[in-house]
Amino acid sequence: MSEPRIIISGGGTGGHIFPAISIAQEIQHRYPNASILFVGAKDKMEMEKVPQAGFPIEGLWIAGIQRKLNWQNLLFPVKLLTSLLKSKKILQKFQPHIAIGTGGFASGPLLKMANQAKLPSLLQEQNSFAGVTNKWLAKEADAICVAYEGMQKFFPQDKIILTGNPVRSSILAVPDYNDSTFQKQAKAEFKLDPAKPVLLVVGGSLGARRINQLIAHKLSDIKQLGVQVIWQTGKFYIEEYQSLQNEQVKVSAFIMEMERAYQAADFIVSRSGAGAVSELCIVGKPVIFIPSPNVAEDHQIKNAQSIVDKNGAICIEENKLEDEFLTKFSDLVKNKELQNQLGHSIKRLAKPKATAHIVDEVEKHRNFKNE
Repeated sequence: MSEPRIIISGGGTGGHIFPAISIAQEIQHRYPNASILFVGAKDKMEMEKVPQAGFPIEGLWIAGIQRKLNWQNLLFPVKLLTSLLKSKKILQKFQPHIAIGTGGFASGPLLKMANQAKLPSLLQEQNSFAGVTNKWLAKEADAICVAYEGMQKFFPQDKIILTGNPVRSSILAVPDYNDSTFQKQAKAEFKLDPAKPVLLVVGGSLGARRINQLIAHKLSDIKQLGVQVIWQTGKFYIEEYQSLQNEQVKVSAFIMEMERAYQAADFIVSRSGAGAVSELCIVGKPVIFIPSPNVAEDHQIKNAQSIVDKNGAICIEENKLEDEFLTKFSDLVKNKELQNQLGHSIKRLAKPKATAHIVDEVEKHRNFKNE
């Protein structure tokens, strides 16, 4: 069998990068001799995260169009043309058998040139409301792997495969996040009291200003409920909130072993990016989603609502936080029946085999088995 050569593009945020890395790891697991190359945006987090995962990456000079009037938008045509030309050179040099796009503006030029070169291509759409790049590429894609039902309003029906979203292998490796013995051990690792409940606060891969402001403002109320806090602020906000750390509150810029934080948690406050939602379905604990309003087409609200509609989570929009957060969080802490209902309902929506199903589709479009 010849060496499989796969090119993967996607990035800008963890929501596009981590699924791409998960797909690459599954391909590598099945085909240890595979050559895998990533393509991302030069100044975005994929240039750090992909090499950390052990894969090579090429950077494009590309950025999305800013929704607010911005002089950088004038550069967009130049950046796009430059990125298309560089993508063509990368493809000619690497000679992949298939191109995979996980969304984000970085994947646009690469997948467009792959389609032009008549390469098989597969898209992976994480959100319940499809991103601009994937909608642009859908017509020429061979297959589109999605995480939500009803995506035919964005993509050709005959190309859609409902797989779920890839989740980091470290998250999947935990057999049971609700095992009380391991939960106590995880709390102790964070230097918290194993006998008291823990709220985990996460704001996505870059942090969330409004969530951080909320937690800082409500911290004394949360502690009065007897709840301890593990708080991931994001690297841009750590200096502002580091001083709030004490015996009951553990503050960090980024949690490397997120699976341990999930184990320690009794309740979770989170953004509702697609990757976070998919992970929290695996974890199966009570969640309050606070969707970001600063994303295209309000897709985080739609992601959260898809879970709320199945009685799997609580959702509070940012403009209602002051009025609703403390009341809803207090009710959750005091209501064991509600905790169990939310945990069981969100767990039923988990798709732990998503990455394997996506790579099954990759195999269909590049006939690994018979080469």
